[in-house]
Amino acid sequence: MRLSALLSSLPFSTQFPPTDPDLTRLTSDSREVKTGALFVAVRGDTSDGHQFIPKAIEQGAAAVVVEALQPNLPIPQIVVADSRAALAWLAAAWHGFPARQLIMIGVTGTDGKTTTSTLIHSILTAAGVKAGLISTVSAVIGDEALDTGFHVTTPDAPAVQGYLARMVAAGLTHCVLEVTSHGLAQQRVTGCEFDVAVVTNITHEHLDYHKSYENYRAAKGLLFESLSTAHPKGLPKVGVLNVDDSAYEYLRGVLKAKALTYSQTQVADFTARHVQYLPTGIHFSVSNSPLLQFSTPLIGTYNLSNCLAALAATIGALGIAPEAAQAGLAALKGVPGRMERIDLGQAFTAIVDFAHTPNALRRALETARQLAGERRVIAVFGSAGLRDVEKRRLMAETSAALADLSLLTAEDPRTESLDGILEMMAFGARSKGGVEGQSFFRVPDRGEALRMATRLAQPGDVVITCGKGHEQSMCFGVTEYAWDDRIALRAALAELLGVEEPKMSYLPTSK
Repeated sequence: MRLSALLSSLPFSTQFPPTDPDLTRLTSDSREVKTGALFVAVRGDTSDGHQFIPKAIEQGAAAVVVEALQPNLPIPQIVVADSRAALAWLAAAWHGFPARQLIMIGVTGTDGKTTTSTLIHSILTAAGVKAGLISTVSAVIGDEALDTGFHVTTPDAPAVQGYLARMVAAGLTHCVLEVTSHGLAQQRVTGCEFDVAVVTNITHEHLDYHKSYENYRAAKGLLFESLSTAHPKGLPKVGVLNVDDSAYEYLRGVLKAKALTYSQTQVADFTARHVQYLPTGIHFSVSNSPLLQFSTPLIGTYNLSNCLAALAATIGALGIAPEAAQAGLAALKGVPGRMERIDLGQAFTAIVDFAHTPNALRRALETARQLAGERRVIAVFGSAGLRDVEKRRLMAETSAALADLSLLTAEDPRTESLDGILEMMAFGARSKGGVEGQSFFRVPDRGEALRMATRLAQPGDVVITCGKGHEQSMCFGVTEYAWDDRIALRAALAELLGVEEPKMSYLPTSK
């Protein structure tokens, strides 16, 4: 593609350079630069792409996009106010603006994004709609599922636009995209031209990056603000809001499009009715379709909210038939790493969940408590290094209040001291009456923590390991070690029962 053709498609004006090279690729990673590439210099949290311009030129870059004019460059340079935004729009233009050929449904929130996105996708599929899905777990394009990365939530803008282009090429008509606050703040989903925006909830998370809850909430709000400027596609733009969430009034204020609401108990467009929580799932009806009974194999009160959000997005915003939505909810048996049961025939329940925020851990433990009845809940979890420090105390406090036994362990300590992280968590547990060695334990090695939990479990108890879910690695220092909580829990159970299963993976904390 000629540079001039690419620049002319941008939604903002920029000065064209005197020469017009034919470009071979677009990238913000200098390591990916090949002859004829357009290199976009993006300023990051720990590095500045402008420092890598000489390397990009050495590797054959044909032109660069910069935020400040660089002296004495031998190739054309395009100066923009925000190179992150420019990268997103250039990526969209490079792929022919694929989002304009798809009905785009964006799902954001602190907890429940992946489940809600997957529920929406399941409903659309049940309705015969050719829909793709980009979530924390994978990108689903027709019959193909692609891994989106070890710790990646929303992929970067070129990757997102590449996935969307593949969906268009495969003949899909809709895309459900899980959208994080980082993805919004860092312009990864700019150019996605959303038609429906959905929120699950906005609670304490990522304050290490956003610095305050208000900033975090505002980042989530960008998804809803974007509806008013997104490319029109012949159907009304809709924001789906949770009346039960504390951020409802704020989001209602920033939304300049049609609003659809949902609630477990309050008056809303989609309010739950006649709810039954069973060990096998949830049964309910909704105010929008009072005569139709909905059922889902998913468990927990929070999954009722996820189902209501999915129904509002599909029945309410997209006009999907309630009967198809009914079939879609019932068809989704589970989401990888979300309240996923591991059963090797043991006498207690073993669950893997992704809960890694105070709110998500509270909800997961409340569900575990419902399953355990009069028996005990044994929780295994950690708190990540180089992330929100405050939640370490909050999560330990939550577990001290809701679990009978808490095993505090590693969860991606990165370059921080694992002992220091565990001490902060132990402080939180003690502040809520926890007694070390009785109601909570520090077990630095996650594999040993799972072994200990399964050894302590008695018939009828619930062992739940939280924080890693579907993820397949754990970071110590700057190294990602292969780790999957589902495999590790199976290994711990196999050792307990004396049966053959995959062996426990190695971590730097392993004995």
